[in-house]
Amino acid sequence: MNFRPRPEKMELFLLRYLNCRMVFSESQALTFFTIEKGYEGELKSDAWLKGLTDEWLILNDLLFDYHGSRFQIDTLLIAYEKIYILDVKYWEGDHTTKEDKWFTPTGKPEKNPFHQLERCETLFQRMLHDLGIHYTIESYLIFNNPEFHLYTTSINPAIIFPTQLNRFLKKLNTKPVKLNKKYHELAQQLVDHNIEESPYKRIFPYTYEQQKKGVTCPNCKTFFTDELVCKNCGYVDEVEAAILRSVREFILLFPEKKVTTNGIYEWCGGIRSKKIIRRVLAKNYKLVGHSLTSHFVQRTD
Repeated sequence: MNFRPRPEKMELFLLRYLNCRMVFSESQALTFFTIEKGYEGELKSDAWLKGLTDEWLILNDLLFDYHGSRFQIDTLLIAYEKIYILDVKYWEGDHTTKEDKWFTPTGKPEKNPFHQLERCETLFQRMLHDLGIHYTIESYLIFNNPEFHLYTTSINPAIIFPTQLNRFLKKLNTKPVKLNKKYHELAQQLVDHNIEESPYKRIFPYTYEQQKKGVTCPNCKTFFTDELVCKNCGYVDEVEAAILRSVREFILLFPEKKVTTNGIYEWCGGIRSKKIIRRVLAKNYKLVGHSLTSHFVQRTD
């Protein structure tokens, strides 16, 4: 049972919008690539875990704080008197290890993922102890990119390689035990302890002035010209849909800015008249204030 489905990764939406409207630096592009690939791997892991029997509770994307130390869990599986922590890595290429050190395909040193996993398990175990819960915990690194390979001289049963995924899933399903009410209560306790962190804190700073103005194609992200027909992929957009999509993008990128007719007209690159934009806003949002202070907000009715 998927007790906590994976929430949308808001920082990824932010980065996708920004990627259309500004030129990323090398470090910004790396941030975008890392988050994009990581999310792709998490979604593939979620699809893989659909093969579990119903006698499991699956919780995705958890962030906890234990006495000032924060730790994140990609996927948590609750079984009978046992909890599994899965740290999903969608790495690709030929990685190597030497003693306790890991290296990228280019030979550069990288963080040993086991250090993070061990820290996560230790803090989680202490948090459970404080909650009066004393189940066995097993932690695994899940490498689910078929293009990944690790050259290592030792065997570590806590590493699940792409070719082992199906066998690992079968192993989990060998002795399913129906979970009673107390396990569901535990799952809810963990969800209640989850921290919802602002996505704006996790990405680099940006400004309104850096952004290219205009309306982008929802299909290929190319900017439309005067007509809402994409010259790249041929997609034909509806005026109201295009404006509303741009408004949602504007609100997500700049939540501190007020939504006004002039502001959205500028954001859309003047692709439609202010009269049309005001009509669309008035139809879908609530007008508050008067004259120079008037702006639009989400309807609550």
